[in-house]
Amino acid sequence: MTNKISVDNKEIDEILSRSIDTIYPKKESLKELLLSGKQISIYVGIDPTADYVHLGHSTNYLILERLHKLGHKIIVLVGDFTAMIGDPSDKTSARVQLSREEINVNLKSFKDQIGKILDFENKENPIEFKFNSEWLSGLSFEKIVELGSNFTVQQMLERDMFEKRIKESKPLFVSEFFYPLLQGYDSVALKVDLEIGGTDQTFNMLAGRTLARRYLDHEKMVMTTTLLVNPVTGEKLMSKSLGTGIGLNESAESMFGKTMAMTDEGVVQTFIDCTRLSLEEIEEKKKRLIAGENPRDIKIELAHEIVKMYHGEEAAVFAEESWKNTFSKKEIPSEVQEIKVDVGALIADVLVANNLVESKSQVRRLLEEGAIKDLEKDEKITDHLFQISAPITLKIGKKIFVKFVV
Repeated sequence: MTNKISVDNKEIDEILSRSIDTIYPKKESLKELLLSGKQISIYVGIDPTADYVHLGHSTNYLILERLHKLGHKIIVLVGDFTAMIGDPSDKTSARVQLSREEINVNLKSFKDQIGKILDFENKENPIEFKFNSEWLSGLSFEKIVELGSNFTVQQMLERDMFEKRIKESKPLFVSEFFYPLLQGYDSVALKVDLEIGGTDQTFNMLAGRTLARRYLDHEKMVMTTTLLVNPVTGEKLMSKSLGTGIGLNESAESMFGKTMAMTDEGVVQTFIDCTRLSLEEIEEKKKRLIAGENPRDIKIELAHEIVKMYHGEEAAVFAEESWKNTFSKKEIPSEVQEIKVDVGALIADVLVANNLVESKSQVRRLLEEGAIKDLEKDEKITDHLFQISAPITLKIGKKIFVKFVV
């Protein structure tokens, strides 16, 4: 049975504008293709450099969801091979290369997490879930050299992060040049019509556009999406180092609390990029903010909407009430994440190992600032050599609560 393609002009206009930065070669070309009634194939790639998919990634999957509802073919690609190289995009130093074992651990729940947005159970128009090791692991060195002949060293060095590292005399490894070649070859292997990714992926996606023309004589289009940032400072809102990364696999209470900890300036953009609310509904919330309504109230609505998307309405209601009890009435949450640790474990080790804090140096800063508190004793912990020898419930910063059980 032929899949029916919707050419609803309003829906297509929203897809081509909501959370979109640039479309290559141009927006009009993609709109013409979407209005043609032809089913096109589209993919988004993600590397398993961590064991979770965060809210910033959801922007691309929500766009895929809209395109899937129009009837188009959707592919989610996990870069299990490219993750072993490490994407240099937007990095001021080389990524630490991951082992195959680390990658396998990280990607275990990827499909389940992304499946909270995309319908992998759809039988009429199945969504494909692929791994690029399927074709990249078998590439010969001869083929890789051939791929490299499509680009110049000058093109590679024009990348902002490479230029900066050269000026700062930081190492730039030859292996990092391979990344855009291999991601670009994904477009050839998949034979797609459109690739979607954040603006930090522009170079890599355009490399795929070059290779699709070279090997397939095909015009692959590229859609770059806006990154979720504070519109005032330009700082990423989904930053683990700032404690603002929200994983799709997190509990309802954790999601709610971390959303409430976001800056007020990012609320409207997060509604646009990370929820299914209509642009008309979001515009009404924006008007309320402009009229002087307390941003906290709008942010509560945002947190509720996000939790509802991933955990359901009942969980959203419970998480909202729990947050209000915790932060408005200064109570400890009724449900606190519980983690088992060995007797005598150092506080810095367990906080970093469980992704509660980005690094040991950040743990030290939090301790020095008195930002880690033993809730049972109502005491601040300041010793970086503090050992966990008995059950303890900690408050880390303003929003993280955790109980360690020995």
